[in-house]
Amino acid sequence: MTLRHHHSLEVHARVKPVQRTLALTLRLRPNTEGSSYAAAESRRFCPGVSAGVNPLSATTRWYCSRMALTEGLLFRQLFESESSTYTYLLADPETKEAVLIDPVLETIDRDLKLIHELGLNLKVAVNTHCHADHITSTGLMKKRLLGLKSAISKFSGASADILLLEGDKINFGKHYLTVRETPGHTDGCMTLVLGDQSMAFTGDALLIRGCGRTDFQQGCPKKLFDSVHQKIFTLPDRCLVYPAHDYLGQTVSTVGEERKFNPRLTKSLEEFVNIMNNLNLPKPKKIDISVPANLVCGVHDV
Repeated sequence: MTLRHHHSLEVHARVKPVQRTLALTLRLRPNTEGSSYAAAESRRFCPGVSAGVNPLSATTRWYCSRMALTEGLLFRQLFESESSTYTYLLADPETKEAVLIDPVLETIDRDLKLIHELGLNLKVAVNTHCHADHITSTGLMKKRLLGLKSAISKFSGASADILLLEGDKINFGKHYLTVRETPGHTDGCMTLVLGDQSMAFTGDALLIRGCGRTDFQQGCPKKLFDSVHQKIFTLPDRCLVYPAHDYLGQTVSTVGEERKFNPRLTKSLEEFVNIMNNLNLPKPKKIDISVPANLVCGVHDV
């Protein structure tokens, strides 16, 4: 055997399967809070996989952050750049019944165009809370879509066709969303959980590696801490977390990730309250316009 051939066999023997190599690469990359390359790549390709777990051994239905875990569900995640707001469209592809979560006034034409292109019957447009950084499009959308109903928490103080409470269900085809009241950012914050608990739309209560501020609109750090731990962190680890906003380009997380890595909500209640009371954030630019408009379904002076 030649020296060159012997060396080739040694190299070949040292090569591991691609799955192990990929897993090792992900483990060795530095994992700093919220913004590291490894964390971003891991969430983007394998949002349901915990750190240190071989991503290729995960169920193939987890491979893309923009796909739903539930079979027979049409799902779209849409983005509005000025307020960094996510709008979510969910539909039953058989019945064509659909629900829209947290629509923004500036993107109403985009959203209606997509709904039309997909041939959907939008039944309900729901807001996770009374937003302070943008105006909802639910009121104006009702004028353009016959039969559409708006929805929001009863405790938001806002007007809507449907005022939601804990345990209420929003049905669309064979699917439904269940309301979990998660106050703390505002009194009227809700998390909407898909029937099989594979997806949770957390509004501003739980963000990716963060949470909503608690220094205005009935904000209360203790309420928010209790809400997240009792109503969201009790969901299955692999449940996908889809927040109302993200300011770092992150699209999705999981309950297991946030329970383990969220830099605020992994602290004790006392530490969390201290953090939230000392954020010293600037006032939202549009709060004086957005809140009054959103209290009347977004049709104030429109």
